[in-house]
Amino acid sequence: MILKTDPEEFQNYLSDASNYSGTADKVFLPESEEEIIELVKEANLNRTRITISGNGTGLNGGRVPEGGVVLSLEKLNKILEMNETEKFVRVQPAVILKDLQDYVEEKKLFYPPDPTERNCFIGATVATNSSGARTFKYGPTRDYVLAIRVVLPNGEIVYLERGKQNVENYSAKLLTEQGSEINISVPQFEMPNTKNASGYYCKANMDLIDLFIGSEGTLGIITELKLKLLDYNDNVLSCVVFFPTEDDAFNFIDEARAITKSNGVISARALEFFDKLTLDFLRPDYATIPLDTCCVWFEQELDETEEQLTEAWLELIDKHNADAEKAWIAVDKNEQEKFKDFRHAIAWRVNETVARRGLKKIGTDISVPVESFRSFYKWMTKFVEETNIEYVVYGHFGNCHPHLNMLPKDQADFVRSKEIYFEICKEAVRLKGTVSAEHGIGKMKRDYLLMMYGEDTIKQMAKLKLTFDPNRILNIGNIFEEKYLQ
Repeated sequence: MILKTDPEEFQNYLSDASNYSGTADKVFLPESEEEIIELVKEANLNRTRITISGNGTGLNGGRVPEGGVVLSLEKLNKILEMNETEKFVRVQPAVILKDLQDYVEEKKLFYPPDPTERNCFIGATVATNSSGARTFKYGPTRDYVLAIRVVLPNGEIVYLERGKQNVENYSAKLLTEQGSEINISVPQFEMPNTKNASGYYCKANMDLIDLFIGSEGTLGIITELKLKLLDYNDNVLSCVVFFPTEDDAFNFIDEARAITKSNGVISARALEFFDKLTLDFLRPDYATIPLDTCCVWFEQELDETEEQLTEAWLELIDKHNADAEKAWIAVDKNEQEKFKDFRHAIAWRVNETVARRGLKKIGTDISVPVESFRSFYKWMTKFVEETNIEYVVYGHFGNCHPHLNMLPKDQADFVRSKEIYFEICKEAVRLKGTVSAEHGIGKMKRDYLLMMYGEDTIKQMAKLKLTFDPNRILNIGNIFEEKYLQ
């Protein structure tokens, strides 16, 4: 096991992509599950706090320590098994998402989850139930997790396999490999019927594996994962279409979404929107972006009906006043990757801008039901415009999931942006939406989760954590404040 004790050596473990930062006494880099067990047992005995560190790509401070020690999983980075017949892969948690996707695609297989930042660790994507553009068709990470191996805060092991351990109503018994029995009471509350990554996943009669997926490292440390794969289709129509007005773009998205959901000819796997301000922000690097437009990036896998599918999309483009001749069309995988870079460029440009100003980005991760989305979007953007705060909007509009990023110019703007953010989250909750659709809660969104679910539900979640972690050592501060762990 590698140990770092000099603060100069481990500063990069004390922050994440949100610029949220913390403190720690030392950093451990175990190289095996056995070393993790040894470390966890000692920490549990001494009540030393452990914060699990992924690759630092998170946006909510989840991997950022608030004292204690850091346990980095970066050395557990092997692909353990590839089964092309049964279409699954077994991996350790620090395998990089992009590396895994490239590896399985060489075998003509496909791992759909695609968070915006593909340099993340696979284990972290499961711990936060990450999603991305392709979630519109394929769903979040949860849907591709077949089994996980977990070290609990007392050092014992559980192996959870989908379909093998279920909750009965809201109660369950979980047996560790060491023979201990854990009696679990699942919190009872209603989750929003939207894309959602806010707090523990809790339902009556649920599969017990889903309790750990999205639990943000608060219940245990994932040391191995078995992931479902699909057949790979490299024949993909990928297109960026420019619209003269937002209403045109929204009408295009609404119709494409409706046809996809009704199993029509069009079957989009991604429907992404970029407002005019976002395109203005990107234009210095993409000179061919037409002026005074917004755009939609869509993708669809093609089959033997390729000509019919392409014609259906062209008709939809024309119907909603876009100019097909100005559209960007990817003709091969290299061009598709360039479109992904275009999609991801706005995120790092926003981060770069606010960091240069010495501030933090204030960006929404909300999602609301489809019937409320357009009116919510117009209310949200008008609200921000009236405050004169600089902003851009882009995101997964197929899932009614916008990323509105406010770009404060000074501290006064930053304070006002946080106030606006709270009001946006409050309105999303009122509409039966979520405060976090894909990035999780971490330490930065605890107040919003409290607002979303109320204190009684937060106390139930904290009680669940104490069932696994009575000595309060693992990822303290993620999802809810420590004060609830009484």
